Amino acid sequence: QVRRGVQGLFRTLQCVKRSGGLLTVCLSRSIQAAGSQLGQSKDYALPNASWSQDMLDLYNRFLDMTKDGLWKRIPSYNNILDHIPGKLTYEKRKDTRLFLRSIDAEGAGFEYVMFLNTSEKRVVCLFQPGSYLEGHPGFAHGGSIATIIDSTIGSCAISVAGKVMTANLSIDYVNPVPLGSVVLVDSKADKVEGRKVFLSCKMQSVDGNTLHAEATGKDVLRVVGGCWALGWELLGRCQNFPISGA
Repeated sequence: QVRRGVQGLFRTLQCVKRSGGLLTVCLSRSIQAAGSQLGQSKDYALPNASWSQDMLDLYNRFLDMTKDGLWKRIPSYNNILDHIPGKLTYEKRKDTRLFLRSIDAEGAGFEYVMFLNTSEKRVVCLFQPGSYLEGHPGFAHGGSIATIIDSTIGSCAISVAGKVMTANLSIDYVNPVPLGSVVLVDSKADKVEGRKVFLSCKMQSVDGNTLHAEATGKDVLRVVGGCWALGWELLGRCQNFPISGA
């Protein structure tokens, strides 16, 4: 078994050497498979076969920016409790899923990965909408746009204030987003007033020439029996908030 594992790794390295631009995809698949065999939760914020070249190029660009420690990739799982480290007193239900990770087919739903810059109070999401998110023929539904914006600014708010929930979200839809295209969702915390975090967000094309949507949001610090957000173990805000029931 060990020999077969080594041979598999060698084949992966050969694939990396031959494929050039597919370096990240090959390595990520191998790491993901190894994690699954160890019983670890699947991290959906890693490249898969459905990612376009634009998505891969952006991912690699931001991944390079994590090397100096200013940026950090946020992992993503299909169950909200998998984002919370430590022991839980809240029973994990097998029949629930995080909304953005509820579609099994790769490339059919929300394909995205988020990167956090704590010093800039900023979270950037790389988003590729799949065919199951269609609204007007050929374009992403406005609700899917609102969902990815809400999740992005929510992660940004949590990096600043800890446990928060969305209180208000206002979106101006400027240009529709074609299915399968790649957009940048760039969010920033503008100010904090008491329990309120005020945020802004822009959704733009990869080349920056097309503005798809602009949004402003207000998140409020909540005292609730649990945490509700993405990537908490990396955001480092929820280690001291164990689930105890709502």
